[in-house]
Parts: sequence; C-alpha cells; structure tokens
Amino acid sequence: MKYMMTYDMMESMRNTNQWLGSTARAFASYPAMAMTANPFMDWLGAWGEVTERAFSRMVVKPDWNIPSQTAADGTDHIVHIETVLEKSFGNLIHFKVGGREPKKRRVLLVAPMSGHYATLVKKTVISLLPDCDVYTTDWHNARDIPVSSGKFDIEDYTLYLVDFMKELGSDLHVIAVCQPAPLTMAAVAYLAAEDPSAQPRSMTLIGGPIDPDANPTSVTEFGHSVSMGQLEQLMIQQVGFKFKGVGRKVYPGLLQLSSFISMNREAHTNAFRDQIIATAKGEASEHDKHNEFYDEYLAVMDMPAEFYLSTVERVFKNRDIARNDFTVAGKKVDIGAITTVAVKVVEGEKDDISAPGQCLAALALMTGLPDSKKAAHLEPGAGHFGIFAGGKWRKNIRPLVLKFIDDNADAPQPAKAAKAKASNVTAMPAKTAAK
Repeated sequence: MKYMMTYDMMESMRNTNQWLGSTARAFASYPAMAMTANPFMDWLGAWGEVTERAFSRMVVKPDWNIPSQTAADGTDHIVHIETVLEKSFGNLIHFKVGGREPKKRRVLLVAPMSGHYATLVKKTVISLLPDCDVYTTDWHNARDIPVSSGKFDIEDYTLYLVDFMKELGSDLHVIAVCQPAPLTMAAVAYLAAEDPSAQPRSMTLIGGPIDPDANPTSVTEFGHSVSMGQLEQLMIQQVGFKFKGVGRKVYPGLLQLSSFISMNREAHTNAFRDQIIATAKGEASEHDKHNEFYDEYLAVMDMPAEFYLSTVERVFKNRDIARNDFTVAGKKVDIGAITTVAVKVVEGEKDDISAPGQCLAALALMTGLPDSKKAAHLEPGAGHFGIFAGGKWRKNIRPLVLKFIDDNADAPQPAKAAKAKASNVTAMPAKTAAK
C-alpha cells in the first residue's frame, strides 16, 4: 500500500507544479496587472507558461502527427495509422499512405521501451515513409494495463517481436533503435531455430547495448553499482488508485525522467531558463525548437517492473545476450543460429548512453553469419539521438541503411539448402543434366 501512496504522491507533486504554473500564468495575464508597467509580471507569466506546459506534457501521450506524403504526380496522400496486431502490452501499427502503391521496402521499426512512448522515433518514421512501407511497435503505458493482463519481462518482449515478425512475413527489414537492439537480435535468433522461414531479410541495430561492458558508460556503471534488491526497493512502485493498472508494479516514467534530466542537468536548466526569457520577450512560439523537443522528451510512460528489473539483471549485470546465454520460454537462444539475415550495426562516436563498441559486439556473436552479410558504420560526431533522428541520420545514416536494405532485398538461400541442391546436381545422370 505504501508504494501506491508513493506513486500517488509523485503524481500529486507533478499536478501541483502544473497548477502553480497555470496559476502564475493566469495571475500575470489578469487585466488589472497591465495598469502599471511592471516587468515582473511578464517574467511571472513566462515562468508560468513554460512550467505549466512542461508538467502537463509529462502525462500526455504525444500524437504521431505524420505529415501527408507527396506522390510523384504532385498529389498529397494522407497517412493513416492502422493496428495490425493488438496485444496487452503493445501493438503492431502500420503507417498506411492512402492511395499509394505499396513500397517494395517493408520496414519494421522497433521502438524502445525505455520510459518514452514510441513517438520518440517519429522523425525516423517520417524520414523512412517516402521510400518504405513502415510498421512500428507501439508500447503501452503500464499504468493503464490491468493487473489481470499478467506480467511482461524481456522474454515476453522478445516473444512479442517474434509474433510481430511472423505477422509481417519474411520479406521484411527490421530496424531496432537503442534499447530493443539486443532483444531484437534474440528474437531473430529464436526464429532462426524455431521458424527459419519467418526470419527477416535484414536487421539494422542502431546504438543498442548488446554488450554494455564493451565500452562502459554512466548507464552501465549504475547497473553495476546497485543490487537488484536496492533497485526493487528504490525504483519500483505500485500504480495509484486513479489509473486502470491500479496495483501493478511499475518503474514510473516520472522517476525515469528525473534520471534522464540528472544526467544533463546543466543543459536542461539552461534550456528552460532561455525559454522563459524568450517567452517573456515574446520571441517564443508554439512549435519552436524548445517546445518541439521537450513536448516529446518530457512525455514519459511507466514500464512494467519485471521488464525493467529483468533488463538490468540479464542485459546489463549478467550480460546474458553478450555471453550468448539468453533463454526465452525455457529455450536457449543461440545467436550463432543466425545464418541468412544480413546485419548492419550503426553507432555514434559521441554516444554517451550506448557507447561505440557496445552495439558492434553483435557481429562477433553471429558466428554462423558470413562476413559478407555483416556491416558496421560509426557516425563521426553523432550523439545517441543523432544516430536515428536529426541531420546526421537524414543526410548520412539513412541513405546507408536504405542501400543496405536494397542490397539484401532478395530472399536468402540457406546454406544447407544450397549444399543439398549442389549435391543433387552432381548426382544427376548425364542425360538428365544435359536436358
């Protein structure tokens, strides 16, 4: 019960700050305040506007707001979001461009479940839509999922990805951004053993912690510095009374957000100070760079407790995937079983969350995959977000990824089948071969 009260107290603090911002904004805009030229009121109103917006965005799922796509004939096509497969903890959605012929490139973009909504990869989706038929994983906020829906850990996450890939078919190219990279690789390896025909044509892993110890960061060090018992006691709470998931144990999004901000506290403090100044001067706008970034950055979601804890324990502490000792539903997943899926690794030189080398470790684990199907790219000067959104993604990385997809668009022929085919040709009678 104390955890439910703690959750509600944290929500009350957020709500109170939103109310304070709203009150300050309303007070400063009261007509009587304009009777005297007092610049304090302008500053108070600006502080209230920025504060109210910031704290209100923390509990709102951002809209996708995908712009229409312009066809070769100059006509605009509206983008509709369709649910392809619906599950308790996340859906498979499709960005269908109305009136457009399906693109040959079919891409499953695996969005992170790391405290933000899938809309975090909205710019990635927008950049891929002109050239690809795009699907993505849309994870649900754990506080809205009833306890009756059961648990959701990294094994369940992996099986969700398996189901999504099976649903879309093998003529698919998977792109995993950050956190899901190791589990996406595990899902493909699982398919390689259980259902080889359902494997995608290619897999691009972008800035993911395949082996966190390959190049440790503050995230890695935090995972090693605390025990699982400490994490469960300090980070896990039960959803409060006003939500559908009341009683569900979660890692709260607000707690995760405080961790994100603490990592770059000075930069965030300066950003909000500058925005208050710009608002007071009348230079801020509804869709300026600050609001565009923080409307998404501040929108956080709760993660199921078992998912958060199993990620820390099995991916970071025990390095199950890095050691190729990961099990799903009681079955050992052998990364070396991947033999036909082309794999590309993308890393950022200045990535301080998943540093260079962590994702590159994936290629060494794929002992059954020929070198001709392996590729890697290190983007100079790019930080974590820059490798899947922003100018470096659009100008440098995206073209490489599309070329990689095109180079591996044809259905691969398994090595065993190729050998069998060769032996059959050798064994054919001379007259049959002549035909």
